[in-house]
Amino acid sequence: MEADQLWRLLGDLPQHPSLSAVKISDELHPDGYYLEKWSLDLNGEEMVPAYVARPISVNGRVPLVLVNHSHGGMYDMGKTELLEPSHYLQSPSYAKTLTDMGYIAACIDMWGFGERSGRKESEMVKEMLWKGQVVWGMMLYDNMRFLDILLQREDIDSNRVGTMGMSMGAMQAWWLAALDQRIKLVVDMGGQVDAHTLMANRYLDKHGFYSYVPGLLKYFETADIQERIIPRKRLTLNGAYDLNCPLAGVKKLAVKLTEAYSSAGVPNHFQSLLFGCGHKETAEMRWHWQQFFQSEWGADQ
Repeated sequence: MEADQLWRLLGDLPQHPSLSAVKISDELHPDGYYLEKWSLDLNGEEMVPAYVARPISVNGRVPLVLVNHSHGGMYDMGKTELLEPSHYLQSPSYAKTLTDMGYIAACIDMWGFGERSGRKESEMVKEMLWKGQVVWGMMLYDNMRFLDILLQREDIDSNRVGTMGMSMGAMQAWWLAALDQRIKLVVDMGGQVDAHTLMANRYLDKHGFYSYVPGLLKYFETADIQERIIPRKRLTLNGAYDLNCPLAGVKKLAVKLTEAYSSAGVPNHFQSLLFGCGHKETAEMRWHWQQFFQSEWGADQ
């Protein structure tokens, strides 16, 4: 990992912990894909449950989409969102949709969610701060270590790795791509949050404690982080009436990133689309992100 200022702001991350994985089960899901459940040792502090959904028929190495679950105050859900859409997501599930496209889809329970829930988010943040850790940094770290394990699989094409998510998962997606060059394609929905615009609108409480990185704005604006994704391809989908992502901020980032991608000579590698909705995934958004992946990778089935 690059030891730059952005990484330093993400707190004291685990140093050389063990990396291991135990498969708990591997079953045919009623929706028509194989579902693997794993228990992972990623950080040396607590085990990380994960789901991996794969197509019934896999020929050679196929694309991987690392799915980041949302927040929504649904602490008991976590990785289950891969299998069962939250109320603001379209049906069918991510797992069904992506495996039908011939891709492998994978998702972990992030800190404080799913099988890792049980303590309040505020309590977890306070404990980590005392220990010199940052929740957001620990979430990103787990996902990168998860990717380390996934890329050891013989059925995954390391040159076709994408990440996606809604809300908290969307922010995790673009942060992860900004920090990890192995991510080739990025889709984020309802997560284009410009920090300064959020403050100007007094909407800080629209987001939980998880995403606040101490000292971040002393060194970086939101666009500075997102520009690290260049020249890789990104699709950002947002609702014009989504107060979690104030419209002025979405437009501000679209202008800056369009200019940055053009300056890098890849103007077609960034798309920012607005929809007449609030904080949700619409059917039109679903169509756009499927087309985005298929235009790059096709359908592997």
